[in-house]
Amino acid sequence: MHKILTLNNISVAGLERLPRDSYEIASEIQHPDAILLRSYKMHDMEIPGSLKAVGRAGAGVNNIPLDKMNHLGIPVFNAPGANANAVKELVIAGMLLACRNICQAWNFATSLEGDDAEITRQVEAGKKNFVGYELPGRTLGVIGLGAIGVEVANAALALGMNVIGYDPEITVQRAWQLSSEAQQANSVDDLLANVDFVSFHVPLIDATRNLINEERLKKMKDRVVILNFARNGIVNDEAMCAALDSGKAYAYVCDFPSNLLKRHPRVITLPHLGASTQEAEDNCAIMVADQIRDYMENGNVRNSVNFPEVTLARSDGFRLTVVNANVPNMLGQISTELANAGLNIIDMLNKSRGELAYTIVDVEKEIPESTVEGLKAIDGVLSVRLL
Repeated sequence: MHKILTLNNISVAGLERLPRDSYEIASEIQHPDAILLRSYKMHDMEIPGSLKAVGRAGAGVNNIPLDKMNHLGIPVFNAPGANANAVKELVIAGMLLACRNICQAWNFATSLEGDDAEITRQVEAGKKNFVGYELPGRTLGVIGLGAIGVEVANAALALGMNVIGYDPEITVQRAWQLSSEAQQANSVDDLLANVDFVSFHVPLIDATRNLINEERLKKMKDRVVILNFARNGIVNDEAMCAALDSGKAYAYVCDFPSNLLKRHPRVITLPHLGASTQEAEDNCAIMVADQIRDYMENGNVRNSVNFPEVTLARSDGFRLTVVNANVPNMLGQISTELANAGLNIIDMLNKSRGELAYTIVDVEKEIPESTVEGLKAIDGVLSVRLL
């Protein structure tokens, strides 16, 4: 029986992918084999010695201590692209809210007083203050062309906008999905100098922190609209407000309220709604539950942020998986230990990623516990599992 600890509410659609005859799932459980979570911060959490995998029902993993997971040989899975449509729709909505001054106009309309004739008079007198503009012909910059960024870019093109994208690490898969009409920027600064709107779809790391700052705002077009549904900290809030106050920037739309932002007349700040749709929550939970199950039962690794992608079809033999430091001669030592036990290898797949390497091995005979202990004793081996 595999024990699954949930640290947040996980969609039932995902939990149902884990059969109850072989998975015990609870928000309080001793000695869990795997953890499923959404936004729970694990950094100060004591990691159970029984833990074998972590699944994040979403894309970002800033709330998970990856260094600690690497040291323990624990894969961290996420759900890239499962919430892409939800975020895409919110970005498009954000552009429309900004360029048509909808929130400001709404506030004006809800504050009107008097009888209907007086309200009509005030409407006709005041509507000139909320004149906006349309999206076709405007240029959107998209920084980060993963699953979400590609969907945003393609949707903007469908609305008649021009699109400039920047992502030096775009995958072949995403490049195939991106419309050929999107233009390529050579750098962040190249993109920012040529756009009317810019939307961010990158993680918060040292390279992306304060990506929009005072210096870059000065180089951008006048009346630019900034959209941030990625991570708090990518846009410097103080610099953003100063640009809005001076008229340099037209609007800031983000998912991260603060005391500085929440009442600014040119800021639309939402309560972290990017992936807050039932469809996105279901999709994320289903994807990560399937990945956790495949890892627990077959040892396969798909959509891990710290492990290599490794999938090997099951044979008629007995399966073993090994996580180890990515250093020379590890595979040789693993093979030697199996040979010493008289175990003939039917199939084997080994891949590495950064400081970690991962091996799936199928052998003809049942693997004795003494062999497992021998593998664990190899210097650099982090974990060994019999499946």
